[in-house]
Amino acid sequence: MVSGKILVTGGCGYIGGHTIVDLVNNGFEVISVDDLSRGSLRMMAGVEEILAQKIKNYKVDLTNLDDTQAIFIENPDIIGIIHFAAFKSVNESVSDPLMYYRNNINSLVNILQCAKDYQVPNIVFSSSCSVYGNAEQLPVDELTPLATAESPYAYTKQIGEVICNDFVKQNQAFNITLLRYFNPVGAHESAQIGEFQEKPENLVPVITQTAIGKRQEMHVFGTDYSTRDGSCVRDYIHVMDIANAHTKSLQYLIAGRNQNACEVFNLGSGNGVTVLELIYAFESASGKKLNFHIGPRRQGDVVAIYANNTKACRKLGWEIKYNLTQMMDTAWRWEQRLHIDNQKQLN
Repeated sequence: MVSGKILVTGGCGYIGGHTIVDLVNNGFEVISVDDLSRGSLRMMAGVEEILAQKIKNYKVDLTNLDDTQAIFIENPDIIGIIHFAAFKSVNESVSDPLMYYRNNINSLVNILQCAKDYQVPNIVFSSSCSVYGNAEQLPVDELTPLATAESPYAYTKQIGEVICNDFVKQNQAFNITLLRYFNPVGAHESAQIGEFQEKPENLVPVITQTAIGKRQEMHVFGTDYSTRDGSCVRDYIHVMDIANAHTKSLQYLIAGRNQNACEVFNLGSGNGVTVLELIYAFESASGKKLNFHIGPRRQGDVVAIYANNTKACRKLGWEIKYNLTQMMDTAWRWEQRLHIDNQKQLN
């Protein structure tokens, strides 16, 4: 089994926390960096509970190069980096694009600078299906031309991929995988960690918060799109399947199996699901009826996107283990766990 020390940036975030669990369960040592502007120490506490061990987190803003370098100086044995740390709200990026360009791009540049300076050759970059924009053909594969980004957030991911490609061209000892994931949902099977969002924009926590009573109702943004029921189409993938793809990407790089210094992989289920279909799937899995209303379209939303995931399955040896019912079930059990924990705090 491949082992070694991995730096996970954004390790107190949703995907970062689940990935730490998968990395440790596959023999890696992990340290985390998260400035906690979006991440949560509750996530790390849950990770440590699942793993029965402490995970070191550095509270560092990665846009500060000196503070970022200090992590590498203190940990000269890092062999790989998974870079999650980024702001990710489409709406927020539309209203404050400079904040997104400053944070998402500067943090990546600093991480790559440190990788170069401290000779960490294996890097996994957290990209997004949003780089495809409104693709003309579906499903999208890794050769699908990138359309115009629909939001500043999506554009930071397109720029990030360009930066990574340019970096490896001039630094031939380094290898990067670009993971374009689609819509991560669900929670760890233990329901000890999941998605922490008080005011989420992602659809599944909005659904579960409505079902538990945190929200009186939820809105479906647009039912006049050219899709089978008029609502947007997305490709939902369980967060632990996404997490495992990061572990497999590192193993792939460390073993030298990559044919190109910078490779891109789609991480999706391969199935397009409409917003309304997802709501009905949740109602079936949970036995709860949702109070939802149809609203106008939301700026920055792509009409439809889902993946061809053949490349990741074939080259990384990645397998999808969770179906849509399991995604909804784990998300609902996590929401119920949050509700119980919050009630205990109130009492």
